Amino acid sequence: MGKRTRLALAIAATLLVAVGCRQAEGDRDAAAAAATAPQADASDPATAAADGDTLRATAAALFGTIPERVEELRGKPLSAEQVELGHMLFFDPRLSRSHLITCNTCHSVGTGGADNVPTSIGHGWQRGPRNSPTVLNAVFNGAQFWDGRAADLAEQAKGPVQASVEMNSTPELVERTLRSIPEYVERFGRAFPGEAEPVNFDNMALALEAFEATLVTPGSRFDRWVLGEDDALDATERRGLELFVSSGCASCHNGRNFGGQAYFPFGVIERPGAEILPPGDKGRFEVTATASDEYVFRAAPLRNVELTAPYFHSGQVWDLEQAVAIMGSAQLGREIDDDEARAIAAFLRTLTGRQPRVEYPVLPPSTADTPRPE
Repeated sequence: MGKRTRLALAIAATLLVAVGCRQAEGDRDAAAAAATAPQADASDPATAAADGDTLRATAAALFGTIPERVEELRGKPLSAEQVELGHMLFFDPRLSRSHLITCNTCHSVGTGGADNVPTSIGHGWQRGPRNSPTVLNAVFNGAQFWDGRAADLAEQAKGPVQASVEMNSTPELVERTLRSIPEYVERFGRAFPGEAEPVNFDNMALALEAFEATLVTPGSRFDRWVLGEDDALDATERRGLELFVSSGCASCHNGRNFGGQAYFPFGVIERPGAEILPPGDKGRFEVTATASDEYVFRAAPLRNVELTAPYFHSGQVWDLEQAVAIMGSAQLGREIDDDEARAIAAFLRTLTGRQPRVEYPVLPPSTADTPRPE
């Protein structure tokens, strides 16, 4: 069987699995569909195939590109007032009980949208249970958190604020704090006009979601190649992409974000050791209480993956090539040799897009009525 035939068969199988996964899990990529920006035309991969570029057509069909910006959320235009308010809240430590921890602490926009440690450090120097996922392009995920327990970024934003191991606050304390600061009262009123009491916990989360929806990373070398820039990928990187598809990696890591849409057991073929897969963390089982969901996790989005080490929910693997090899044995049941791992990792590094440039905001001062840090 020739190389082109093998690739074509692998492509067909991957497309079928990818479509099946999205149907089974209810791919909620509404934000991606609503975004208006130049994208790869994945509607007719046969057109590119007819031109002899099967790999590019497959990439367009399986992945597409990151848009320049997201214009809408849930069918409504992004509000500039909500984005600006969310920008301030993302960097405001007063959302935490200690007045020390911000959203940016664990999702640093300067370091790939994550904090680059195995598991995040939260309130009282407690260590969190899982590696912090990147906030960059998170708007394109079908659900949030490693176990998918939050449907969208607004729901996700409420979790860390209340978690005792993270920001350790409460909705009541957050509302008291924000209502004590006149500038925030004014900004909430502009961002959520017509509401009797716009300063509330739900609106805090919606504002954070609006800001986080702006944290997208277009213009990666992969995207430029999909859109026709032949020199954007070199021969090794193209080989890595071909291996990524033909080996089956794209069966789980597909869609605009190269993952983030569906759930899979960690260790489909061979379960990793306890250091990488801690036996006490049963993943999605903690959400569904369904036995078949034990050690099931959301497929990690791979955009900007070179910036977000260490890898996996346990944060115990620092080397991208090693992570690729582990996924080969654990998920695919095949040994990915060193040369293949280098090629796949080289391709994955082409997924690093243009990083958002976010100015640190000047925050409004506290008042005598602002609750003091604990």
